Amino acid sequence: MNHQYVERVVDLTNPEKNVIYNMTHEQAVNTLKSGDIEAVRKIDGQFALVSVEGKTVRMARSIGRPLRYFIAKRMAGPSLVIAERIDEIFNYLKQEGLDDQFHPSYSRMVPAHYITKIELLGCPDPNPVYERFFTPERNRLDPENPAYIGELYITTLYNEIKKWLQFRAKTGPVGVTFSAGIDSGSVFLLTYHALRELGESPSRLKAFTLSIDGDGADLAQARKFMEAVNLEMFLEPIELDYSVLDWKKTVKVVEDYKPLDIQSATMNLALLQGIRSRYPEWKYIIDGDGGDENLKDYPIEENPELTIRSVLNNLMLYHEGWGVNSIKHSLTYSGGLSRGYMRTYAPGDGLGFEVFSPYTLPNVIEISEGIPYIEMTDWDHNKLYELKGKIVATGVKAVTGLEMPVFPKRRFQHGAASPDNFSKHFPEKEIAYRREFLSTYE
Repeated sequence: MNHQYVERVVDLTNPEKNVIYNMTHEQAVNTLKSGDIEAVRKIDGQFALVSVEGKTVRMARSIGRPLRYFIAKRMAGPSLVIAERIDEIFNYLKQEGLDDQFHPSYSRMVPAHYITKIELLGCPDPNPVYERFFTPERNRLDPENPAYIGELYITTLYNEIKKWLQFRAKTGPVGVTFSAGIDSGSVFLLTYHALRELGESPSRLKAFTLSIDGDGADLAQARKFMEAVNLEMFLEPIELDYSVLDWKKTVKVVEDYKPLDIQSATMNLALLQGIRSRYPEWKYIIDGDGGDENLKDYPIEENPELTIRSVLNNLMLYHEGWGVNSIKHSLTYSGGLSRGYMRTYAPGDGLGFEVFSPYTLPNVIEISEGIPYIEMTDWDHNKLYELKGKIVATGVKAVTGLEMPVFPKRRFQHGAASPDNFSKHFPEKEIAYRREFLSTYE
């Protein structure tokens, strides 16, 4: 009698969603299969990849593409189910009569920037092994030359936008989800400049700004921004009724319960629904998500777990959380923007958009991690927050010749609606969001 376990891998991901510029999907999978971290780092673009070699499964992703897995047990051996979403895994298990093994907390998110290796051996299966393939060198740039830093950072971002326009969003309209903050403002101006430089018509471009019940500070800010750069004709407000906001629906779309992410995703979902209802065939959306993480522009004092020392001393803290070897690392959700990017990806993907966030790409993050923040801010919160505007505006001017308006930081969810509407709609405590998410599987 043969008592050897038979492993099974079910890959439900869609390779067509990857955006890889320098090799085919098959070549990228073979690169991952080699386990060579330097070779995997050279995969240019955004991706979620799976390779299978005997009992060894390797998975890797960049921030812009989600990837999850779940190990189910069959009589013959383990079955590894891989997908973008928790509900995709659950629905597959239901079809196979294995859903009684499932709980959402048993699913696992592949952390961005690591090769996750799993050996399917039987019962019990060992823990995954993580090996980092993206390790940018920190503090390598000259603190005495902020103009050069700005130009290098934004030139790198600009080149990623150009590649996307040349090789992915080659035809059709391009929409920017636009609050006129530093991140969406820079992405809009760079995309406008890239279209012109590539000989494309800038009329392909629109900047969509959400306003709930005619309120919210973003729309007024967006108008000021466009007037300052004399590009008012590209602004298109999406003005919606308060009733379109639905945080409970958003929880199911995003499959998470972190209040700030759900609040942001609720506004993003409303904005994209407004665009979709107005333009049924629209495909490409570009945004500024990741810009805050890159230049560490979050109010540290609002998070009791963080200090300016922890933010500035830890590699990519806002991108990855505390890291895969930390007790604070969530196996179910990864950490940082590796987890939080579902606030942007899931609403767009669910509505049939292809969403692109150039600030999340490793080539861009690599420059931002090279900035010597400690020397340039001397541990001063306010100097850290001011640094982002200076770097980005300087870089945009160097690349485009345009003077980009810089407004005080405001979270997207706070700029799209009035404070009254915001507080009326969203629960204060995380437990309400968590209960709503778990109710899907009860």
